[in-house]
Amino acid sequence: MKCPRCLNEDKSYFAKGHKGWYCRKCISFGRVMLEESNAPVSLHEIKDEAEEYSLKYPLTPRQKEISDACRKEAWHGDVLLRCVCGAGKTEMVVGVAADFLKAGKKVCFAIARRQVVLELGARLQEYFPYADVATVCGGHTDHLDGDLIVCTTHQLYRYYGAFDLLILDEPDAFPFRGSDVLHGIAKTACRGHTVYLTATPDAELLKAVETGKMKELVLSQRPHGKPIPVPSVKVGPMFLCLSWLIDWLGKHDAHPRMVFVPTIAMAKYLQIFISLFMPCHACTSKTEDRDEVIARFRQEENGVIVATTVLERGVTIPRADICVYMADHGVFDEAGLIQMAGRAGRSFEHPTGDVVFLCGSRSRLVEKCVKTLQEANACVA
Repeated sequence: MKCPRCLNEDKSYFAKGHKGWYCRKCISFGRVMLEESNAPVSLHEIKDEAEEYSLKYPLTPRQKEISDACRKEAWHGDVLLRCVCGAGKTEMVVGVAADFLKAGKKVCFAIARRQVVLELGARLQEYFPYADVATVCGGHTDHLDGDLIVCTTHQLYRYYGAFDLLILDEPDAFPFRGSDVLHGIAKTACRGHTVYLTATPDAELLKAVETGKMKELVLSQRPHGKPIPVPSVKVGPMFLCLSWLIDWLGKHDAHPRMVFVPTIAMAKYLQIFISLFMPCHACTSKTEDRDEVIARFRQEENGVIVATTVLERGVTIPRADICVYMADHGVFDEAGLIQMAGRAGRSFEHPTGDVVFLCGSRSRLVEKCVKTLQEANACVA
């Protein structure tokens, strides 16, 4: 037995109802019967002018090299774009997306997190002004078809066998990472090849590269050519970390400041504490008006936001400086720390950014993160 949607083969997850066998592993996406024949989803034809695109900035020579290689390799197999945070991964795959659209092929950008879907959908509509870009995620499921579809990985269940090119952004991010169901749904949604975009590939992706199942393209430099900001690390008891935090916020009050924390409870506590000294937003998975909170923060010249890992990827705040509070906490992993640090120094106007990790104790993970970023900078020195 094999589930036609999530590819599960574990017999303990199959059950037999009055209509036949079905898979309980992916039943949260609706019941799919094993006896049913699954035909590819029928989507409308692509408009002739949909592949025309325009980027705000021209690609750098190295970005163009990666872009051209991806445009060639994606027709023959899966591709991993292993590029540092802020390298312009999206811009480097616009060309291959246009090539597939021009050939009448269906293209999808899939991202693990809803907030990033909304932001990326708006960017892609700017890049492809003549295309119908359909943004599909929680709260946005009325318009499911388009020339170019941008969706959360959860929404891929709607598109069985639909895509000739699936561009999977941040495949190592929660909740896609470690979810056999979402991995299986992504595989069954794509009838062609997949391009993976990440700065921090997991062991599975690296193994696919090592065994020759996937082509790897690497870029260790941001478009502006400046080094990636490497975090400074301070270790001390909590009361001292709080003092350092307020001091750091005061010294960087000319820029937007993002303070990452490991838990929702800590986000609430820290927002209250910081608000004693200055206005402060908070954003977690429990924030009901999350989109509005982020929009208000974006509009401020020098605002402060306390956030959990919901904002560690995909969301770009120009000129932002970054603090990771309690960076040694067990909730964080190396990939997450790298992604949070990677929110700084992304713009041409403010390419240097400041990043600080405040820790309650010494952490090998924090030290490894710092070393990884230093090595990435050394590759282009």
